[in-house]
Amino acid sequence: MPPLLIIDHHNGIPAYRQIMDQLKLQIATGVLPAGTEMPSTRSLSTEISLNPMTISKAYSLLEHDGVLERRRGQTLVVRERSSSEAETNKQAHLRKHLTEAATMAHQLGISHAQALKLFRETLDSSTP
Repeated sequence: MPPLLIIDHHNGIPAYRQIMDQLKLQIATGVLPAGTEMPSTRSLSTEISLNPMTISKAYSLLEHDGVLERRRGQTLVVRERSSSEAETNKQAHLRKHLTEAATMAHQLGISHAQALKLFRETLDSSTP
């Protein structure tokens, strides 16, 4: 079953980048575990209504980044990662979103102390 990808054509982020970011997140969170076979460029492009070259670009960059690897028969699969590499990847995803939140806090004139308080409250309220 292909991964669930949602492309927003109005957010200013190129579609290939959105594909990369979403696949990296799905891999980091275990939605797409190591060894998962990726859908073909053609089938994914049909499914999400994008040019096959866009999918190909995202796949090539993910392969270059070591996220995907090509197996015999040219099938792309999610590459096996060590537990420390997986943890680093998770932290990188969180850092990206925290950077966006920090920028917003600064733009809104919210102090560091208030932003940290809001983040702690958010963490505490989302704990299962």
